[in-house]
Amino acid sequence: MSLSAQKELRFLVESHLNFIYDDVDCSALAKRLIKIMKLGEECVKPGFHENHWSEKDIIAITYGDSIQQEGEAPLATLHNFFNKNLNGIVNGIHILPFFPYSSDDGFSVIDYSQVNDSLGDWSHIEKIGAEYNLMGDLVVNHVSSRSRWFEAFKQNKDPGQDYFIEVDPDIDTSLVVRPRTSPLLREVETLEGKKYVWCTFSHDQVDLNFANTEVLCEMVTIIKQYLDMGVRTFRLDAVAFLWKELGTSCINHAKTHEFVRLFRTLIEHHTPDAIIITETNIPNHENLSYFGNANEAHAVYNFSLPPLLVNALITGNSSQLKNWQMCMPPAQMGTFYFNFIASHDGIGLRPVEGLLNEGEIDTLVNTMQLFGARISWRSAEGGRSKPYEINVTLFDALQGTTKGPDKWQLQRFICAHAIMLALEGVPGIYIHSFTATNNYSDGVELSGSNRAINRYKWNLPDLSEKLENKYSHHALVFERMKELLAIRIRQPAFHPNATQFTLHLGDTLFGFWRQSIRREQSIFCIHNVTDNEVSIPLSAINLISLNTWTDLVSGTHFDDIRQDLVIPPYGFVWLTNYIPAE
Repeated sequence: MSLSAQKELRFLVESHLNFIYDDVDCSALAKRLIKIMKLGEECVKPGFHENHWSEKDIIAITYGDSIQQEGEAPLATLHNFFNKNLNGIVNGIHILPFFPYSSDDGFSVIDYSQVNDSLGDWSHIEKIGAEYNLMGDLVVNHVSSRSRWFEAFKQNKDPGQDYFIEVDPDIDTSLVVRPRTSPLLREVETLEGKKYVWCTFSHDQVDLNFANTEVLCEMVTIIKQYLDMGVRTFRLDAVAFLWKELGTSCINHAKTHEFVRLFRTLIEHHTPDAIIITETNIPNHENLSYFGNANEAHAVYNFSLPPLLVNALITGNSSQLKNWQMCMPPAQMGTFYFNFIASHDGIGLRPVEGLLNEGEIDTLVNTMQLFGARISWRSAEGGRSKPYEINVTLFDALQGTTKGPDKWQLQRFICAHAIMLALEGVPGIYIHSFTATNNYSDGVELSGSNRAINRYKWNLPDLSEKLENKYSHHALVFERMKELLAIRIRQPAFHPNATQFTLHLGDTLFGFWRQSIRREQSIFCIHNVTDNEVSIPLSAINLISLNTWTDLVSGTHFDDIRQDLVIPPYGFVWLTNYIPAE
């Protein structure tokens, strides 16, 4: 990089820091961060509005030990499973926190610099990163109470004595937005006596104090190590809560947004095609703010999609899903939506605030409970508790409708994924969706955590046996998912930034039109969200009569647009005027 480009980098970093910090030598701090990242002459200036992704990008989401085999490191088992079963279809793997931890299945990190030895070591991570787009978690908001930093805090030693946020328990913190019902402050005995520290999520997850620039330098050191070990996509966990300022809600603070911009600047100048995804389980309009002006996150989790899609499929009414989709702005070039409908956590309900009314949310919650779901709660205004998250596997969440369980579970489940795969954005598929895993209720009882219901650990021989039994629902789903993914990755109209328009076909169907960036391909994606057959005239879809239209899913050709399109319960078509060569 030229001398002028290096000066530009220093200016950018210093500008971020000047916005965040008062009474800090931001010039010296900028130089220190650039040195930590080793951004010397070899660093490259990133482009702007560049898409480092395509329709071929599919990210699988998994824990490092979601699939286990006796006598083998779980990370090696995982790697081998993907190479054997999903090679050429899935090109990205998000390994959920793979560090030593004390709670929350990895999100209470004891040591960011080490791989949990029960999973494997850094060599396993590097091997996966060499073959797949490796996504890793930057658990940026908090650290384990068993970390060396927090132990040092209690002993009044460095590094750590100023790494956490101390608060007078008599100070009013009622404005602080919480995702949990536990007390915000934790009482801690230290060498200097009793202190109270800030804990947004749990008392084992102690929030880091980014007002201390040493904490920032520690986090940037971690970022550099992850890049060196092959991580190319960074998931900024719970980043919305990063900056605290008493007297405010302490969520989505302007300085938090500036930290995202700072992390992006440093990461992109090290690896120009690296990607930042913000994990912000908050109302939809707040979530979208993390795009900034295409200068913050490259991608945001599309958190409103899971609850709205499940709601459409259990009620047989797509109106709320459709209304939301029509209001979603297209992602600018250089950004994308990270679409998912199942995760290691659950179906978040804050993202549908203002999109579903309380009665609709109650119906959704009650229906999910009939299907074995657990409900996690949060503290709301006036000390009330509100449902925060539905904990359930997606396969069991879709076992029926508001009328109860029925025979359409598998079709409904595949329809849900067909919708996600066709939508604008990059799809993320949870490992337990690939395997159609049922609720792990025993795990809830054993762990005391509602989220354990969707965190089952497969034994590889057992899983292989189920996938080899072509009549098991596990095998039926696995093969159908692979078929749909193989279709998706060949269609230019499914590029994450390809044009999308919502179709108005009534509330029993959810449809939208995609057109490739170069306009060579159009796809009409039409999905029946009901348990009844639906018929519509092809002319209602506004197909061009001079073209022959083909359903990519079934291979059926439609030469006469005067005929009716008949879609069975939870069936779908992807109608295109152009089929790319193999």
